[in-house]
Amino acid sequence: MSVQSVHMEGAGERVPRNAEGIAAALSGARRMEFYRELLAAAPQEAEAVLRHWWCEAVLDTDQARGDQLTAAALAGTLSLRSVADAVEARRAAGLPVE
Repeated sequence: MSVQSVHMEGAGERVPRNAEGIAAALSGARRMEFYRELLAAAPQEAEAVLRHWWCEAVLDTDQARGDQLTAAALAGTLSLRSVADAVEARRAAGLPVE
């Protein structure tokens, strides 16, 4: 298994990492989907829902970058790294790896 690291300069400034910031960055239909998923999540699942939708919101605020990632994935040129490398990078940065 491998993962694609999505690092976007200033992304944290564009979309705050909270429900209000995420909802503000999403379009109407996607915003409702986000709220439905968040409200249906058990407390222990809410963080994963927020993390998933924050990534979606960041891509929505930078459509060109999202299009680039999609094109690279479809062309088979998207750079990948192993899950072990991604976990180690998160640990090194002091981020959770659960």
